[in-house]
Amino acid sequence: DVQLVESGGGSEQAGGSLRLSCAASGYTYSSDCLGWFRQAPGKGRELAAQIYSAGGRTDAADSVRDRFIISQDNAKNTVYLQMNRLKPEGTAMYYCALRRGGTCYRDATKYDFWGQGTQVTVS
Repeated sequence: DVQLVESGGGSEQAGGSLRLSCAASGYTYSSDCLGWFRQAPGKGRELAAQIYSAGGRTDAADSVRDRFIISQDNAKNTVYLQMNRLKPEGTAMYYCALRRGGTCYRDATKYDFWGQGTQVTVS
């Protein structure tokens, strides 16, 4: 099993920055894909960004590509999401997720493990 614990959420003004962290424990592998998803009230869960652990290849939603940066520290088993130039529409619960199998997908249903989420509010 894998445990994912997010931290770093909070309230920020539009234009500001926040950095989310996701600490993974348990059986993680270099072939895993790690992603950050977000879910606003009344909406579905959508990908913000994801990273393939082995090679560090990343992917991000068009809406955040020029503002959010996903990165990893393999020594700490931690994935980060640096969010810059935040917008009010970015207000959502942000979830860290892990997918086995070596391929990253933008579809949340493809992911196997989820954290409890951390709230981000932009005003």
